[in-house]
Amino acid sequence: MSEEEDEIILSELSDEELTLQMHDDLYDGLKEEIEESVNILLERGWMPYDVLTKALVEGMRIVGIDFRDGILFVPEVLLAANAMKGGMAILKPLLAETGAPRLGNMVIGTVKGDIHDIGKNLVTMMMEGAGFEVKDLGINNPVENYIEALETGEFDILGMSALLTTTMPYMKVVIDTMVEKGMRDDFTVLVGGAPLNEEFGKAIGADAYCRDAAVAVETAKEFMAKKHNQVSA
Repeated sequence: MSEEEDEIILSELSDEELTLQMHDDLYDGLKEEIEESVNILLERGWMPYDVLTKALVEGMRIVGIDFRDGILFVPEVLLAANAMKGGMAILKPLLAETGAPRLGNMVIGTVKGDIHDIGKNLVTMMMEGAGFEVKDLGINNPVENYIEALETGEFDILGMSALLTTTMPYMKVVIDTMVEKGMRDDFTVLVGGAPLNEEFGKAIGADAYCRDAAVAVETAKEFMAKKHNQVSA
């Protein structure tokens, strides 16, 4: 398995070398190698949360940047996300046991009329990787889907995605409905997608526009930090 890869024996690498190798393996979408490396680090006594943040999340952050800059394309990013999923499958039960910090809870979905989900899936993966619980509503969501999800759970953040200029305005329908129902202030609303920009986000009443998955994670963390400060103040 790993021997084919220029004879690199993963178990013989130091922690630091192995972490860097994992960043490379994620970048190359090598799921089996990622799973093997996750298990090696755990056997060496690493905390699951450290494996998650230092190896997987950091690796995906690099993938996210190169995707944004047009160095990597969608197929490569999906392979990387799939490799990360393999690592996450091993870590998830352990993270639950160790009570790893849950940063917050998010509902995400592509809006009605839009069936694009790659950007959304990437945000979901990166948010989960950063320590958020994410409920993914999938694609083509009418306003009712968002409202129902937000009303039935303990959520902090709503994420909406659109890739078409024709479906972008639907985000405002969702936000306006939240305002009508008196629930808008209970949630941080993040919007994203290729045709959007900051002005659009402001115009429709979203809390923030996130140009890519990496920015979405950073923005979500900032809003959660503010929320916690308000609660404890």
